[in-house]
Amino acid sequence: MHHDESRDLYDRALSVMPGGVNSSVRAAIEPYPPFAQRGDGGHLIDADGNRYVDWVLGLGPLLYGHDTPEPVQAAVQSHASEGPMYGMPTEIEVEHAEFVARHVPSVEMIRFVNSGTEATVSAVRLARGYTGRNKIVVMQGGYHGAQESTLVEGNADNPRPSTAGIPQSFSQHTLPVPFNDEEAVHEVFEEHGDDIAAVLVEPLLANKGIVMPEDGYHETLRDLTADHDSLLIFDEVITGFRVGGLQCAQGKFGVTPDVTTFGKIIGGGYPVGAIGGKSEIIEHFTPSGDVFQAGTFSGHPVTMAAGLETLRYAAENDVYDHVNSLGEQLRSGLTEVVADQAPEYTVAGTDSLFKVLFTRDGPRDLDGQCEAGCRQRPDCPRYEYCPKNGADVGNCETDRWRRVFWPKMKEQGVFLSQNQFESQFISYAHSEEDVEKTLEAYKEAL
Repeated sequence: MHHDESRDLYDRALSVMPGGVNSSVRAAIEPYPPFAQRGDGGHLIDADGNRYVDWVLGLGPLLYGHDTPEPVQAAVQSHASEGPMYGMPTEIEVEHAEFVARHVPSVEMIRFVNSGTEATVSAVRLARGYTGRNKIVVMQGGYHGAQESTLVEGNADNPRPSTAGIPQSFSQHTLPVPFNDEEAVHEVFEEHGDDIAAVLVEPLLANKGIVMPEDGYHETLRDLTADHDSLLIFDEVITGFRVGGLQCAQGKFGVTPDVTTFGKIIGGGYPVGAIGGKSEIIEHFTPSGDVFQAGTFSGHPVTMAAGLETLRYAAENDVYDHVNSLGEQLRSGLTEVVADQAPEYTVAGTDSLFKVLFTRDGPRDLDGQCEAGCRQRPDCPRYEYCPKNGADVGNCETDRWRRVFWPKMKEQGVFLSQNQFESQFISYAHSEEDVEKTLEAYKEAL
């Protein structure tokens, strides 16, 4: 493969954009990222004409790959041809809201916004306004967008901003605890329960290597928040309408949060975010309530059309059966490859998510291990070795994954997420041939 055009484009970009990119994760690829030219089903073609099996899919929004189904495309074109936007309500946003409320357990009302970050920012403000409290519990190493309340590291006793530009005083209202640690979350509620507005958590860590919840963990969060009159907020920006189908991950795990944030698939590949939940809570947004929230492009008709038709098509076809079946095949194949070539590594994922985590230790005997992705089973021989939280993923061989493994996969025509932490996704456009090609590439790269 050659990358002359991408190199030249990156050189130009460095002169006019900080780091040459508009989202910092895109610069994780060294010495420079390939520039995309176009998509083709489950494949991506870069600016130099190199073709890849694409498991990044825009970091998750493209449930159908790069070729949207005809009803989705027709709806987008129809609404775009009628005018870009209005600054007024439209019927399509009502229809989209009705569809989501019919299918997602936690959603009675919904407010559409423009990004996952905007959704989580608004959800945190809503929780504070609704409860009259200040503190937010988050998971260490978790990611909820580029916002001041969650760009926090450390622990509940010593939280601190994880980036320049956030006053230390802001971070005092955020309480980081380890994912899957029931004792830690009990302790933080014992100390701060009267001032905790909400627990903000992904149903599974999907932006930190893919870590499944242990049995009972979300039930513990549900009980603690209910006992202390706090809110449980599920961040389903990544998992929404991908894990658990139309009921999302909350339906899969059988735990109903008070508030859910959405992004990615709910907009059908266009910029979107949303906050849904119980009516009595969501109605605290202005103009019906006292928590200010507004946006010029919120409920954009083209995005609403793309999102609604994306979900309708999934409801009427075998979309989830297809992507989940391919996910099972891919993770099962990876489990066999890893057992043979790198038995200390952990295969992670569920439904149409997958990842190989470069864990540093593993059991001597793999008999009885999870067969298609870590499930946090206590009777699995990997249980004591597989990541339980963000810190465990951070302790993986992240540099080896990015500097050695990722380039080997790219040279074989397989495009993976930019680092050890971002999820990888399967689309309706992918095939069994794509799975086989990818498994062969893993065998070579590992």
